[in-house]
Amino acid sequence: MAKVAFIGLGVMGFPMAGHLVKKGGHEVTVYNRTAAKAKEWADKFGGKTAATPKQAAEGQDFVMCCVGNDNDLRSVTIGPDGAFAGMTKGATFVDHTTASAEVARELDAAATKAGFKFIDAPVSGGQAGAENGVLTVMCGGTADAYAGAEPVIAAYARMCKLLGPAGSGQLTKMVNQICIAGLVQGLSEGIHFAKKSGLDVPAVIETISKGAAQSWQMENRYKTMNDGKYDFGFAVEWMRKDLSICLNEARHNGAHLPVTALVDQFYSEVEKLGGKRWDTSSLLARLEK
Repeated sequence: MAKVAFIGLGVMGFPMAGHLVKKGGHEVTVYNRTAAKAKEWADKFGGKTAATPKQAAEGQDFVMCCVGNDNDLRSVTIGPDGAFAGMTKGATFVDHTTASAEVARELDAAATKAGFKFIDAPVSGGQAGAENGVLTVMCGGTADAYAGAEPVIAAYARMCKLLGPAGSGQLTKMVNQICIAGLVQGLSEGIHFAKKSGLDVPAVIETISKGAAQSWQMENRYKTMNDGKYDFGFAVEWMRKDLSICLNEARHNGAHLPVTALVDQFYSEVEKLGGKRWDTSSLLARLEK
């Protein structure tokens, strides 16, 4: 059992922090910008709440974090009330936010200077993965920091791997989102084509999903896509945030992402249809408008 803090109790963080108690058996303190959410979590799981990120981090072996973006991350880590001001020397800060590689390296440098460890550890698997404790966790940091944190992360992970130094977890999450963007567009076009051709979509998918076209998106999203229902997963506005991170990083490293840039524009069209909070499979909606 470890003493653990969790900062950020959104749709991902709330269940992840719960698994630390239920499956990990850890002593958990939580902080959330909206205090009522922290109280709700504590009432459900029996942990403690803290008034600031600094207070949450004080005396902890591990501090986990899952917030919205680079600016949110800096707001809960840096400054007099930030978690970094409360970190114990030798402790480990694990950041599950999907953010830039740049901020990961920045926070890693600050942590090293202050005498504690840092891991950037964005996740994949969505809300369902968080609730079921089967997330994929992509980590960047030192081998020593990772070795200590991995057994704690295991409370909500199906797959966890160290990919390289600080920033490598975020870069790997970018690869993940780049791959998903193209897959969802391809699946949307395939379903759209099948409908226009007068084919039985479920029969088509049942057949081709046993071959080379098979994907997680096909297996888990084609039915809801075919029914025009788009409230079952990762929101379009969140995906656009992630793709903007990918495209910005590509401008720095020289990678060419023409399909990713195009799909990002398609998502902007979905947003104009009122689909900001629809899930990412709603790319089909713009083809059927």
